[in-house]
Amino acid sequence: MKTDSQSPHTIKTKPTATTTEGPTQTHASQTSSLNSIRKTPVPTDTATTAPIKFYRDAEFLNSPDARPLRIMSEYHGPESVLAKHDITDTIVFFGSARILSRRQCEQDLSRAKTGQGTITVKMAQQRLALSHYHEECRELAKRLTQWSCGLQSTGKRFVVCSGGGPGLMEAANQGAVEAGGDSLGLGISLPHEQTSNDYISKDLSFQFHYFFMRKYWFAYLAKAFIIMPGGFGTLDELLEILTLRQTGKMTKKVPILLYGQDFWNRVINFDALVDFGTISPEDVELFHIANSVDDAFNYITNALIEMGGLDHPGGGM
Repeated sequence: MKTDSQSPHTIKTKPTATTTEGPTQTHASQTSSLNSIRKTPVPTDTATTAPIKFYRDAEFLNSPDARPLRIMSEYHGPESVLAKHDITDTIVFFGSARILSRRQCEQDLSRAKTGQGTITVKMAQQRLALSHYHEECRELAKRLTQWSCGLQSTGKRFVVCSGGGPGLMEAANQGAVEAGGDSLGLGISLPHEQTSNDYISKDLSFQFHYFFMRKYWFAYLAKAFIIMPGGFGTLDELLEILTLRQTGKMTKKVPILLYGQDFWNRVINFDALVDFGTISPEDVELFHIANSVDDAFNYITNALIEMGGLDHPGGGM
């Protein structure tokens, strides 16, 4: 007779081992994972750090997306400073950064002759020959400032304004300061040239990034333009102002004076432009060429009276 353990219907099972290895390993693994999580550093760029405001984000402000903001800042910024200093309108001087004072040119020539200078003797001699324009520009700015300071007006009128750089721009600012007036400099950021001189009044030295915003402030505030001898930049400003007047985009009547008959007669042949029919004969009446400080001073001051600049303060086009 068969016992129960021998019954064919009895299911045999393996005895379960009662070792402690399995449960102990699972607990250790969980503990290790928790410790690893606790030791993981919290990123510093998460919500625990306050985000940068966009108007203080240098990366954004210098990006293409923020270009409209940069342009507007070069409009409203100068506008605010000029209003604070009560600058009503200007007389603009354009001219070369390379035409220096006679004293500086004489020193440069002496160094060039001894081989110590950075320019050749020939170039130093050329600059010395042109240095009289520096002295005359300085004297003209001084006389115009003395004249404007004597006017009875509520705001500061006919303030001398230049491109803010060295050379003839510095001469204009220097003359204004020597006369006791304010002196305005509208500089531009350039890779290889000085952008501001020592004769610009405190807080009135501006540096623009955009050429067209700088040109706007030259044109908008000006009651007169004096164009001294110069290079590409000076020619650019001259032709742009003449174009604005010729086309009527600048509706205000302003005296435009080219200083230095010998220079301008050689550099631009306006009569040839008339002969070729590319400008009209009356277009050459948009400007006056002067060859002395007296002639330039008399023309500018008389034209400001005749053209209405004296009676209509403030900017405009």
